[in-house]
Amino acid sequence: MAALTHVLFDFFGTLVTYSESLVEQGYDGSYEVLARAGARVDYSGFLERWSDTFEEFELRAQQSLDEYSMDEVCAEFLRRVLPQPANGELVDRFRDTFLLEWNKGVEPIPGVTSLIADLSRRFKLVLVTNTHHAGLVHDHLGAMDVGQYFAAVVTSVEHGKRKPSRSIFESALAQSEGKRETSVYIGDSYSADYLGAISAGLRGLLIDPEQRYDVPRTDRLAHVLETRALITD
Repeated sequence: MAALTHVLFDFFGTLVTYSESLVEQGYDGSYEVLARAGARVDYSGFLERWSDTFEEFELRAQQSLDEYSMDEVCAEFLRRVLPQPANGELVDRFRDTFLLEWNKGVEPIPGVTSLIADLSRRFKLVLVTNTHHAGLVHDHLGAMDVGQYFAAVVTSVEHGKRKPSRSIFESALAQSEGKRETSVYIGDSYSADYLGAISAGLRGLLIDPEQRYDVPRTDRLAHVLETRALITD
């Protein structure tokens, strides 16, 4: 077997913890932006209609694997709840306020920054993540002080397709001058990460501490920090 050269990581759920909820974080600031813009909807109605709009985009993306941006979903939501069309400045303000509030639940997994630094000494590292706003990912990498360790950062919203699309993995390898037979992908989603990587010809490692999925024992991690021992031994 050829020696490993490239280690590709998922981001959300793999390097950072986060909540998929669109309501539990609290969105008073986002609601205030709406109210000042003239939205005739109460706070609970705002959360319900926002969730419905987001879900419509998400269902379409799950079928097509075409990624959508936060700008798109925000513009559509504002069209539905405001009495007049929203200009670009308002879309940006609502997007940025919402992301600031949603981002409260995103935290680096303890020990992951040291893991990334250590692995970068032996392997070329690449980040491949689904996201609706690339700036959010880049900001986190900067705050974690790990951006310099990645040869490439490939986001679905910039690439156009989301995992498990084969093309996003192929793009990551092309950008980092990697080969599928000497690369491994680590993530916490069975479908998007593990099966996506395998379908693209990479080895997949699944973070699956509860052993929910039927994967070979050698492909399962209880914690991302186990990556160090598994691929360097």
